[in-house]
Amino acid sequence: MTATPDPRLDAESVTVRPLAGFDETVRVLGSKSYTNRYLAIASLSGQETVVDNALLSDDTVYLARAIEAFGHVTCAIDHSAARIRVTPTGKPMRAPDEDIYVGGAGTPLRFLISMAGHAEGTTVITGNARMQERPMGDLLKALPALGVDATAVRGNGSPPVRVVGGSFKGGSTSISGAVSSQFTSSLIINALRAGTDTEITISDELVSKPYVEMTLAALKEMGVRVDRDGYRRFTVPAGQQARGGQVTVEPDASGMSYFLAAAAVLGSRVVIPGIGAGSHQGDVHLVEAFERMGCRTEVTDDSITLTGGPLRGIDIDMEAMPDVVPSLAIAAAYAEGTTRITNIASLRVKECDRIAAVTTELRKMGIDVEEHADAMYITGGTPHGAVIDTYDDHRIAMTFAIGGLRTEGVVIKDPGCVAKSFPTFWQTLDTLHPGSESTQ
Repeated sequence: MTATPDPRLDAESVTVRPLAGFDETVRVLGSKSYTNRYLAIASLSGQETVVDNALLSDDTVYLARAIEAFGHVTCAIDHSAARIRVTPTGKPMRAPDEDIYVGGAGTPLRFLISMAGHAEGTTVITGNARMQERPMGDLLKALPALGVDATAVRGNGSPPVRVVGGSFKGGSTSISGAVSSQFTSSLIINALRAGTDTEITISDELVSKPYVEMTLAALKEMGVRVDRDGYRRFTVPAGQQARGGQVTVEPDASGMSYFLAAAAVLGSRVVIPGIGAGSHQGDVHLVEAFERMGCRTEVTDDSITLTGGPLRGIDIDMEAMPDVVPSLAIAAAYAEGTTRITNIASLRVKECDRIAAVTTELRKMGIDVEEHADAMYITGGTPHGAVIDTYDDHRIAMTFAIGGLRTEGVVIKDPGCVAKSFPTFWQTLDTLHPGSESTQ
């Protein structure tokens, strides 16, 4: 978020202006995933913590305000400095009088369900209409073994969720990893305040493993040890306290993906500073997919550079980085041959059904897409302009905006939905159009 909000966030639609090419350094905002993790860990640490380069977007602000509602910390947000200061109040965690509402923020909701297990009283957590369709059942089944009574109010495994708190004691539980790795991260983080060791066993295959790696990296940075047996078992020893102080959020790899895609489809060059080879964000590996498609890349410790070239279709398993599938898909629309993107069933339960949404909108642009339950086969061609429905999904809006940089006549409906994760997206896109806005 910025001190001067972009008026395009309130517009009904924007028309993206095509661009011949560019050679730019693009600075993207802080990582949403890391901001959420640092906030959650800091709130359980009992120490004052300053989160610098924090992403201040709808999702992260929802989490900060929800954490404050428990009364044990304040979260002071400084928009101009991109900073959140988490300060203990000295009060115990208590369930708020009002329901906690998180809009469409999936990670915050999953973290908060477990966190409410520490708060005395009954907490109800809910979200928007789409959030009330998203599955939480695996997490709700895992919590009782740790002492937490958490149930879906309507009995359907989806929000609203009612949590009777003050009872997160630790112990042993098992959980499915097949739907979302965020359930596992939620349990690991919130085990920090458990009275006994907490052992979490994954009962099947864990999807989106890099997101759990990010959780473990954030905990390690803040002084917390988690023992593990690969991706089968995680143990959080009791009696630990996360360090306070200052943490700095690295740039968002998912946000970076749109500008990598822009360089790929326009045969242009982009440099993303502040993120590089040491990142635990799984989405940084999208650069390798673009390299296979024909781009040239350079990854250093603190920057990623991509230069686009003639694109060719590839076969790729994207289970480990589902959030950047749309960015890959828009590049595939301009590639020679067919790109087969597989193992992406988790996209069916995101902010929208992203497999269906990407398929529908690419077909509007004249691209042949073969849709499967857990895959998309995209045959590249010459896309034409279209009015793009965004399904209240930030990633759909940003993805098809990149198509508009190459193709005349791309209109993005509800451009304000980008505020969920990248509120300055349109302004950042403007930097590729020196001297003018990227939209009309």
